Amino acid sequence: MADKRSASVIVEGRLADIDGVRWGQVAIENGLIAAVGSGLGKSDHVYPDSCLIFAGMGDIHIHAREDATGKHNYKETFASASAAALHGGVVHVADMPNNPAAPIDDASYADKEALVRRANLPVTFTLYAGIGPGTRPLTRNLPYKAYMGPSVGELFFTSLEQLDETLAHYRGRNVSFHCEDPILLEENKGAALHELRRPPECELSATRFALAMIEKHQLTGKLCHYSVGEGLPLIRAAKAKGLPVTIEVTPQHVFFDTSMITPSNRAWLQMNPPIRSPADRAAMLEALRDGTADFLATDHAPHSIEEKLHGHSGMPQLDTYGPFVAWLLVEQKFKPERIAELCCANPGAFVAPYQSEKFGRLLPGYVGSFTVLDRAKPTTIRREDLKTKCGWSPFEGMTFPGSVTAMWVRGEKVSC
Repeated sequence: MADKRSASVIVEGRLADIDGVRWGQVAIENGLIAAVGSGLGKSDHVYPDSCLIFAGMGDIHIHAREDATGKHNYKETFASASAAALHGGVVHVADMPNNPAAPIDDASYADKEALVRRANLPVTFTLYAGIGPGTRPLTRNLPYKAYMGPSVGELFFTSLEQLDETLAHYRGRNVSFHCEDPILLEENKGAALHELRRPPECELSATRFALAMIEKHQLTGKLCHYSVGEGLPLIRAAKAKGLPVTIEVTPQHVFFDTSMITPSNRAWLQMNPPIRSPADRAAMLEALRDGTADFLATDHAPHSIEEKLHGHSGMPQLDTYGPFVAWLLVEQKFKPERIAELCCANPGAFVAPYQSEKFGRLLPGYVGSFTVLDRAKPTTIRREDLKTKCGWSPFEGMTFPGSVTAMWVRGEKVSC
């Protein structure tokens, strides 16, 4: 699907990009944006004023689960993740490496990459390579992920010193960090509740260490699924002194907090790092608003219903990406320009070194893929509508104030 090209088409409506919102037309030829403006000809599709046309949104932190072993295909495959992404308004994703057959060298990375190519999907996948004890960089330019503490699979470190020794070989690379201190996790593993077993200090300690590693080894760094408000001043200070570090914030860390956890929903809201306090939740929302956060990334982590009831951590989020963005726009009064930055331009810039096409802007030469959000058409999340293979959502039964009303992929209107 990635090589498919369409005939000419013109889409018209309220265009939302990082430089403003304006009524206009976008002409797509051969799958790419050919022109943006007015007077481009008769429009094939015109969207009403309640709609915003964004460059196709990107989620740079998902777990599609599929690898060469097929061990976790019952949770999600590249095909089902692609369907969930389109349903949620997302046209490109970046998939994490903590698979049973982790992509940690050229051969294992190529095996996983071949699975994506064979699937021939409308959604574009960027694949992270894994960093684990004793690994070395691959021969190609790729994004990497380092897990400081235990996660799904065996790709993690048991001490920060072990991570430091390994990162010395990744000088100058693009490395994303799961920030939880493995020693503090071990010290707190006997606590009664999940959020107490992974307290804020685990993330704070790991944040300090990750920032030190980014500086020491001259990495381009990203801190994943950030959740602790107390760590934001550390990140702001690092950015102020020129350290190349960005952060993700998830929908779930902005929508939920510990005051909302009940005995009946506790299993469904368990994730790593855990749902935090109301103050942390407010801090993450402000970080998205004020520019401290760089990406709205879901950490889409599909587990079966049975697994969730037995304590697995993670939530599926791809299906609900667009409705959540509508919540930010309508109820939290986010400017469309800021949404375009968080969900389109920044994710597009992140994957740009690893893709042959450009994503995330409404500009000539970029991929002609669009996410059309209708701010006046509410969405109620229903299990039967979900495309994710795991078949559930923490947002089930909730109504968001807007919806994904249309998706375009390389100049073709596709089902969402």
